[in-house]
Amino acid sequence: MDILEIARREGRVDVETLALRFEVTPQTIRKDLNDLCDIEKLNRVHGGAVFPSNTVNMAYQARRDISADGKARIARAIAGLIPDNSSLILNIGTTTEQVAYALRRHQGLMVITNNLNVAYILSDAPGVEVVVSGGMVRKSDGGIVGAAAIDLIRQFKVDFAVIGVSAIDEEGCLLDFDYREVRVSQAILGQARTSILAADTSKFERRAPVQIGQLEDLDVFVTDEQPPRSIKKICNVAKVHLKVAEADLATGKAAE
Repeated sequence: MDILEIARREGRVDVETLALRFEVTPQTIRKDLNDLCDIEKLNRVHGGAVFPSNTVNMAYQARRDISADGKARIARAIAGLIPDNSSLILNIGTTTEQVAYALRRHQGLMVITNNLNVAYILSDAPGVEVVVSGGMVRKSDGGIVGAAAIDLIRQFKVDFAVIGVSAIDEEGCLLDFDYREVRVSQAILGQARTSILAADTSKFERRAPVQIGQLEDLDVFVTDEQPPRSIKKICNVAKVHLKVAEADLATGKAAE
């Protein structure tokens, strides 16, 4: 399997892993990545490259694998912000799935979701009541979209909304690929007293065509590494609470 096929399957490749896999030097891999980026087959990022995703989303399992440790740290940090005996809405996404896992031990929680994976994760959690929206189920990721999903969500006024996005640009625009999913996410944000964005830093390396809203309109942004300077400035000016769940190298756990 060549580098391009690995990137197509997994969404992202890094220099050190490829060097070990192919038993060559990192310098050789960097040259190969630069060559692929020159012909626009890949997009270069720090430490590696990503498969271009300007107009189509990558496979759901590949998205689960990207920044998996960072997503788990984000989820634990968000779970720490959600008290028992509260209500929240979780949208479609691999990071919100991790949030669901992190909430399984909460008590007195009501969770509304348009994500079948989230519903399944929480379905047997003893302290959690789950409400699933109606609508069309996307076979690619178990997400529920459409007018019926929006109608159900608008019947609730919840304490928290936790949303994931596909991309964040340098101006703080929150972006996604499916306009139907975007409409549901906008409805979710409109029904919450506190809105939380859950997004790992790989989202700054991607582009998507449909705008959900602006980072400055949210209350909390939880990510896994220090974001770009422009994003920090937006959070500071708009008084968005930026929470970075960085890894503690000594323990491997989140250092918040």
